[in-house]
Amino acid sequence: MLEILNNPFIVRAIIAIVLISFVSSAIGSLTIFREQSFLVAGIAHGALAGAALAIFLDYYRILPEMSPIAGATVFSVIMAVTVGFFSSRGSEAHMDVIIGITFSMAMSLAILFVSMIREYAVQAWGLIMGDLLLLTSMDLLFLIIISSITVFLVTLFYREFVLIAFDEEGARALGLKVLLYDYLLLILTALSTVVLLKGVGAILVYVMLIIPAAAANKLAKNASNVMILALLFSLISGFLGLILAIILDLAPSALAGLIATTIYVITLMIKRA
Repeated sequence: MLEILNNPFIVRAIIAIVLISFVSSAIGSLTIFREQSFLVAGIAHGALAGAALAIFLDYYRILPEMSPIAGATVFSVIMAVTVGFFSSRGSEAHMDVIIGITFSMAMSLAILFVSMIREYAVQAWGLIMGDLLLLTSMDLLFLIIISSITVFLVTLFYREFVLIAFDEEGARALGLKVLLYDYLLLILTALSTVVLLKGVGAILVYVMLIIPAAAANKLAKNASNVMILALLFSLISGFLGLILAIILDLAPSALAGLIATTIYVITLMIKRA
């Protein structure tokens, strides 16, 4: 056991799981409350497109030393703000259309940029697949900074976010600047997506950000309990996935995703019982 904990890759993976779990609990729960879970998938592919663009710019020496994570962050924030801008001018159904269009555009751009970076495409594939056991010290520092900012802001504006999620008209009547909080939540969702992108990859971002909160929402009776339960489910999925990955020599991200999905199925069965 001590030998395992002396491995820096495993220690970084453990810290990353804790950080990802807090982000998943905070942003995942609010996303479920707002019924905008599909947005996460769109932003994840936007982040992937941004990362691939950064690799492309570095490859052709247009912007040398451009960080893929910097590209992912900028692209995902732009995508989130774009969705917020257009959706604020239409109905909820209109927002679904906007998310679908941006999702398709981001996926197309991601594939285009990946096809243009040739042998460097392995970097993009690393972000698509993700691996908790391959995080570097700089990756971990990035996760700590973004996770801390996200959790701090969600804690600071918790009441406003929850009120807007459940009663937007009531929030407007109380004088809250709903649009401002909408944009803030969209940006935090984009940043959270990039956090998970480094840990679990673009494919599993939706699973780890949304499913624990969705499972918690089936059992908990109020917003704060949903977040607490979502945190617990995320930690269980992450740590159990890591343990099984070490034993079976498999990808921890994929195992964590399968465990999270299993937890959701169990909550459905409990709810129906």
